[in-house]
Amino acid sequence: MKRWISGISVAACLALMAGVGPVRVAAQNAAAPALVIQGGTLIDGNGGAPIANSVIVIQGNRITAAGPAGQVQIPAGAQVVNANGKYVLPGLWDAQTNYSWFNGELNLNQGVTSIVDIGNGEEWSILHREATLHGKIRGPRTFIGIGHMGGANPADLTGLESNLSTRQIPKTTEEAVAIAKKMLDAGTDMVMFHDGRNFTPEMVAAACREAHARGKVCTMRADGPKMTAKDAAAVGIDQLPHARGVDLDVMKEGTRTNSVLERFAQMDDARAKTLIDALVKANTKPVPALIHESPGYPKNWERMAAAVRKVFTDPDLRAYYPDSFYKETTRTHDAIDAGEVRQRRMVGYQNALRFYRMLDAAGGKFVIGGDTNAQKVPGFVVHDEMEIFEEAGIPRMHVIQAATKWAAESVAKQADVGSIERGKLADILIVNADPLADIGNLRNIDTVIMDGKVQDRSFHAYYSTPFGGSVDDIRVVEALPFTVEMKKATFRGGIANAQRVTDPVESPQPAIQTISPVWAKEGDAAVAMKLTGFNFVRRSRVFFDGVPVPYKWVSPTELEVTLNADLLKRPGRYDIYIQNPEPMSEPNWGNGSSNKAHFMVDYRYPN
Repeated sequence: MKRWISGISVAACLALMAGVGPVRVAAQNAAAPALVIQGGTLIDGNGGAPIANSVIVIQGNRITAAGPAGQVQIPAGAQVVNANGKYVLPGLWDAQTNYSWFNGELNLNQGVTSIVDIGNGEEWSILHREATLHGKIRGPRTFIGIGHMGGANPADLTGLESNLSTRQIPKTTEEAVAIAKKMLDAGTDMVMFHDGRNFTPEMVAAACREAHARGKVCTMRADGPKMTAKDAAAVGIDQLPHARGVDLDVMKEGTRTNSVLERFAQMDDARAKTLIDALVKANTKPVPALIHESPGYPKNWERMAAAVRKVFTDPDLRAYYPDSFYKETTRTHDAIDAGEVRQRRMVGYQNALRFYRMLDAAGGKFVIGGDTNAQKVPGFVVHDEMEIFEEAGIPRMHVIQAATKWAAESVAKQADVGSIERGKLADILIVNADPLADIGNLRNIDTVIMDGKVQDRSFHAYYSTPFGGSVDDIRVVEALPFTVEMKKATFRGGIANAQRVTDPVESPQPAIQTISPVWAKEGDAAVAMKLTGFNFVRRSRVFFDGVPVPYKWVSPTELEVTLNADLLKRPGRYDIYIQNPEPMSEPNWGNGSSNKAHFMVDYRYPN
């Protein structure tokens, strides 16, 4: 049996075992030696007593055994990680994130091995998820909503959005079910409702039944006025991102304010108990994301801010982390309420903590998620949220479960992840001090293991992902509302326009409105893509990844573009735009370059 010398630290093991390249997930070498974590105190995520001097055996990407030393056999030839004096837990979750490509290393650095992207990803998110699950992208395993219903006014949508676009707004129960089916057919991990104003309980209940019938969950930001948290629980909602609607259900009748903390400042304990009973009965899990609502209020705020300031001194991280996000994070940490406003909202903050302590005491469950966006730092915000719930007086074991097992349950993935036990995927965090003595000890990380491999926790200036994507930079076609207004102003349309001379001396400003298809697989043969929009002329040029490509001019509103096989060899997300020749007839609308569309080339995975 091969053992590493007991004096070698787990960090040294990382240096020996980890590379900076992608971690493969799907393809595992069955003949590879087992990885064994030996000697640590195991906190397995199930809530039971910790197991001192534990042994965990990993073969490939699965845990094959976990328990006390003496009851678990170490396979011959295993690589043994010495965890003596350390604590071993499941990898952490961020159960509410607006994922951007540059989040990956930060999450792994802080022990976050799974995330829930709350539905801003559209078609892009499907490709990203599969690439992380197959180890093509170095980052946490990702679970997605693809798109959600609501979150916008119907007038804000153009009708030109792609098939899986986010913020679709059904008007009937039948339409809600149809959208739910469409997202489920596309492989969503959850059916999502983004507000409580556009939907009736009947619409939500019907869509949730469809999700549950397929083993998926249903989520809702139940922020009223038609539906609040209590209504959502009653119709089958499994998870409440932002815990939206909780504040509405607990505040005293007649409270008038848009501030979540000021609503909690008017908490009625009887109403709070009624809501808690409903949440417990339905097993509906809020994701409070309290940092979003209360920056500056947690007692450990300065420690949280200091940790963020420190990580951004790393030049390799700053090499690729967007400066706009860095500035927004800094602004959030510096913007702290003062005076009477702070006094009033501090009451609300303390009542919010008390509410979640009451929920926990009643047997309810909550989930750790940061609503991670430009204002928060990936990975670090998960630890911030956990410290807030420790501050609330919730047992530390429950706080750990909220960031592990309960988070996995909130997206129905507990069969594979969320705890350390036989058969589960090997996502594991090893820390140097006891988190049951201080939840902040989870920041004292020794080793992160994801999918059975020790992870490199450093940052790399060259870090990137093939599909990119951040905030609104995930649309198939950009700037659709602008194109609608421009078409009204510059395109005369109809038969007359289709028959007019299409090689004008002065070119109109072109625009793209749809492309089909939106992706192909690496190695595909040539793809014929239909591109629609307006103001296409005979001398228009179509560019794919900066290179002009052949096309057939059909009309001023349609082009048939050919993407040959050479363009489909490398996975990625590629810009498409149209350039009309100068001079421009209406230069106030643009310089001749259209808005961008994005075509994706997906990896080709083994069957």
